[in-house]
Amino acid sequence: MCTVCGCHDGPTIDGKVQAHGHDHSHSHDHGHGHSHDHGHSHDHGHGHHHSHDHGHSHDHHHYGTGAAGVSVPGLSQTRLIEIETGILSKNDAYATANRRVLTALGCFAVNLVSSPGSGKTTLLCKTIEALGTLPLAVIEGDQQTSNDALRIRATGARAVQVNTGKGCHLDGHMVGHAMDELRLARESLLFIENVGNLVCPAAFDLGEDAKVAILSVTEGEDKPLKYPDMFTAAKLAILNKIDLAPYCDADLDAYEANLKRVNPDITILRLSARTGEGMNAWLDWLRAGLAAKARP
Repeated sequence: MCTVCGCHDGPTIDGKVQAHGHDHSHSHDHGHGHSHDHGHSHDHGHGHHHSHDHGHSHDHHHYGTGAAGVSVPGLSQTRLIEIETGILSKNDAYATANRRVLTALGCFAVNLVSSPGSGKTTLLCKTIEALGTLPLAVIEGDQQTSNDALRIRATGARAVQVNTGKGCHLDGHMVGHAMDELRLARESLLFIENVGNLVCPAAFDLGEDAKVAILSVTEGEDKPLKYPDMFTAAKLAILNKIDLAPYCDADLDAYEANLKRVNPDITILRLSARTGEGMNAWLDWLRAGLAAKARP
């Protein structure tokens, strides 16, 4: 369960339900062996401490305040923190296993995150076309449908669709299974297109080298201030659809100022996936990341 939004993950990969609670090792014939320990245990403790001696002291006054920062009926802040810590700890173990595999292969992995409608899939399709013969693969994350994976495959790239069901984000466990399906090539790029959501994906490490936050100029200059965790976690922010800026009175400098306000170290690129303006800087960033990762 995601304590941020209360979702329960029920993932499928290319339509196949992924079982939770199994351990397995993989030995691939492209020169590496790795083990993903997928013993996925969901500790959903719903302890509801009531005192029913006719005083009805339900002790709910502290829900939604304090360190956990969220409210779930029946769960105290202490219990919420315990649950979230356990979930993130298990996720980090899966992410660490994914990172070992990617490092051994010299693969550069980017986790594309944004709100719905930012233009992630269009940008990804244009990127794949522009990179030409550079080896790459894509993990597509959506709650339902395989529409985006079909768009990616139409470019000639290999793609795996992960449907999260009611889940609001990809996690390290799902990505590990998807990597197994893709059988990644050495010294290649891995694009992970996360579920459209600016909250939960910020907290979940997938084993990637960088989170790339995509922000459309149509979303409002204060978006980084409203969702600071995501933009703080990102190494790169792409300000997309700049061709529309004159038509929606977007202040590009204000976007950049707000991004730097929440993350002074973030790199910012302005581009339009539709017109191609600014795309070269993005492609150069990807090639540099791959070159550094592939270096022995």
